[in-house]
Amino acid sequence: MIIPLAQAERETCGGKAGTLGMLARAGFAVPDGFVVPFGVPLDVHGLVGRRPEPGRSDADVPLPTSLVDALARGLRALGDPPVAVRSSAAGEDTALSSAAGQHESFLAVQGPDAVAHAVRTCWASLHSPRATAYRRGSAQDAPEDGASMAVLVQRLVDADASGVLFAPAAPGGTTEIEASWGLGPSVVEGRVTPDSYRVRGDGAVELTVGRKGTRLDRRGPGVVATPVSADDRDRPVLDDTTTRRLAHLGQRVVEALGGAQDVEWALAGETLWILQARPVTADLPSWSPAPAPPAQDPGNGVLTGTPGSRGAANGPARIVRDASDFSRVRPGDILVCPFTDPAWTPLLHVAAGVVTETGGVLSHAAIVARERRIPAVLGVPGATTSIPDGSIVTVDGSSGTVTTGSSTSTPPAPPANT
Repeated sequence: MIIPLAQAERETCGGKAGTLGMLARAGFAVPDGFVVPFGVPLDVHGLVGRRPEPGRSDADVPLPTSLVDALARGLRALGDPPVAVRSSAAGEDTALSSAAGQHESFLAVQGPDAVAHAVRTCWASLHSPRATAYRRGSAQDAPEDGASMAVLVQRLVDADASGVLFAPAAPGGTTEIEASWGLGPSVVEGRVTPDSYRVRGDGAVELTVGRKGTRLDRRGPGVVATPVSADDRDRPVLDDTTTRRLAHLGQRVVEALGGAQDVEWALAGETLWILQARPVTADLPSWSPAPAPPAQDPGNGVLTGTPGSRGAANGPARIVRDASDFSRVRPGDILVCPFTDPAWTPLLHVAAGVVTETGGVLSHAAIVARERRIPAVLGVPGATTSIPDGSIVTVDGSSGTVTTGSSTSTPPAPPANT
């Protein structure tokens, strides 16, 4: 009922697990683990549709005892460490659709019961509103009755630093890297503005230091966020030697898999671990180094940030700070928010453009914005307070600028169905 990660194949274990299995067999540093493949249990779709008991969610429906026992055996074989439990869906990590951040993932899970619950929740997330909305607008656009989910269970890497790199398909091309302290969700979920590195084919490194306000680390059976010290906030996460090692690692992944690759990585001690690799689904905007943090002057009507997704859009700003604001977003609005949690994906079907206060060009939100072909400007300090709600703004995702104008007098439209 479970498959060792080193034996995982895309056809039975999904894109994420299948690719990591291939890289493990090729000798890359991939955290050890196992996979619950497609079709286990065989009536998983029946479980999804089963009505849970009052007061319990769909994810609380018990798993078969045989599967729980198999999970316990798999964990014992790993030495019962804290693990990451992650989705590996059939339409995830493909050349057409990344499904970046659309399904549930859990870090620092420990013990068979906790892992069983996390597996069940990953399965349930296959049909969550955000995943369904993503598939509906995806280039792959698979029918719902054909959606399938495997689940990957791996040793958790207690990372000193983590991030994402985009490795080019052509040898000698430029590698883009983003990095922050601690575990990877800080970068991929856009909760910090990470350091950005650009490694040219000749090995030259260009750096923009980001605003790394917080970090995530494992504390027992859980993950905690703590403030980053002032010294570390302004200190580059990576030295030039490690940056070049990452660029070389990215090129090795390209040689193994073919095509430009989006690689999530973690640094623990001297080891660079690969946590995920998938095809790049949309080109990055042009990159140019700039002082960080960018100087802001709301008085002149122009704010600057990181170009996240090409193009320009004009419309009323809609300030969204949490889920309670979702119903205020209307078609054609410019979404202005602290960061974009993956659960906010349905808003990207409605908004004409996106502005965030934190985040980098390799975050999940930026990837989805590029797939949706809507402009995005990321890491604009104070955007939610500097831009008045309802004011007309122009977002230029190629130059990384947000230009504010006058308040709109258009009567409120009915809220969008998000």
